[in-house]
Amino acid sequence: MARLSAELNHYFFETVTTPQVTLKEILTLAGERTFGFLFVLLSLPSALPIPAPGYSVPFGIVLLLLAVQLVTGRTRPWMPESWNDKAFDLTSVQKIITAGTPWLRRLEAISRPRLTPVCASQPGRIVIGVAISLMSISMMIPIPLTNTLPAMGIFVTGFGLLDDDGAISLGGLVLCVMGGTLTTLVLLFGYEAVKAGIQLIRGF
Repeated sequence: MARLSAELNHYFFETVTTPQVTLKEILTLAGERTFGFLFVLLSLPSALPIPAPGYSVPFGIVLLLLAVQLVTGRTRPWMPESWNDKAFDLTSVQKIITAGTPWLRRLEAISRPRLTPVCASQPGRIVIGVAISLMSISMMIPIPLTNTLPAMGIFVTGFGLLDDDGAISLGGLVLCVMGGTLTTLVLLFGYEAVKAGIQLIRGF
C-alpha cells in the first residue's frame, strides 16, 4: 500500500478531473482503512496553520459521527446518504494537501505498528473515540484558539489508528488533552484573556 501522502497527492492531483470533489469520493478513497484514514483527512484542513474557511463545521460534524461509531464498536463507518453529495472545491483541497504533505511525511517516517492494543482493543478505541468526539465539538465552536489544536489532536491520533501505531495515537491523545484544556479556558475566560495569558507565558 502506498504511503498516505503519496496516495493523496496522486488522487487529488492526478486522478480527480472535476472542479469539485464529493464526500462520497473521499469515502471511496478511504477503502478498507476507514476510521483512521477519515480522521486524518477530515481534520487536516483545520489542523494546518493556514486559513481553511468552511471546513471546520461540516468536517467537525462528520468527525463527531465517526467518533461516536468508533466508541460503539462499529468496524465500518456509516454516513447518511444525503451527506454523500456534499462537494468541496478541488483547488482548495489541493492547497490543503500540499500544505499537509510535509507533516504527513514526518509522521510516516517514524510510524510503525507498536503498542497496537491502544488502537486495536475495544477499550483503546473507546478512549480514542471519546477524545475525538470532544475535539470535534471544539472544532465547531466559532471562536479563535478552539479549532487548530483540537484538530491537530485528531490528526495525530487518527494517523496512529491508521498505522496501528499506539505510540503516535498516545501522542495525539496528549494533544487532545491540551486542546480540550485550551478550549475550556477560552470558554471560561474569553479569547482575549487566554491570548494575553499565552503571550505572557511566551514572554517568560
